[in-house]
Amino acid sequence: MTPLKKTARIAGLWYLTFALGPFYLLYVPSQTIVRNDAAATATRIISHEKLFRFGLLAETLGAVVFIGLVMALYRLFENVDRHRARQMVGLVLVSAALILVGVVFNAVALFVFRGGGALEAFDQHTREAIGMLLIRLHGQSNGVNEMFWGLWLLPFGWLVARSRFLPRWLGYWLLLDGICWVVLAVTDFLDPAYNDVLFRAFQPAFLAELAIMLWLLIVGAKENALAATQLQASPNES
Repeated sequence: MTPLKKTARIAGLWYLTFALGPFYLLYVPSQTIVRNDAAATATRIISHEKLFRFGLLAETLGAVVFIGLVMALYRLFENVDRHRARQMVGLVLVSAALILVGVVFNAVALFVFRGGGALEAFDQHTREAIGMLLIRLHGQSNGVNEMFWGLWLLPFGWLVARSRFLPRWLGYWLLLDGICWVVLAVTDFLDPAYNDVLFRAFQPAFLAELAIMLWLLIVGAKENALAATQLQASPNES
């Protein structure tokens, strides 16, 4: 296995680990959160506390994996365009920080729902209202993060399209994916009523990350194409 292909496979493995996302973004909330019902949400979270805690752990690990993924991708693409690769890393670091902020909101919400200690000064309805507010803040942080879920894909897609050791069509697909996430984030700010409709409509674009993950894992990268790219770039650098 060539060094380039090995680096691509490592990035693909990081991407595969990133599949934790649906667990803490979709499954855990579906089992623990009741929209617009603080009392029911508090009851569910307390009765499914272990699952909720696993969600907190998975979301924290998700931030770590996201950073590991982008560092692997930086290593893969740094010879294509180091400036764009650094942009990609910077956007992911901001996104990972927002993920961890959301984890803090949910962790504090669990603490509030459990009560005891200093929280005994508040009655149950007040604790439920505060806890629900924190849960919603977690949701809002994810809403803001949708912007960065899209923005980091723009330099990533550009690097894939420019690399010549990965298919150009994958790069264009990733660019479309990133644009769709940005549109979804802007819609969430301006008119959330259309968010669900757009999310369903954009599903084909969102599959771009699954496609690049599978390509990196199964096919890897073409070493000869990279060498040709570097040879073409060297006269310009001199």
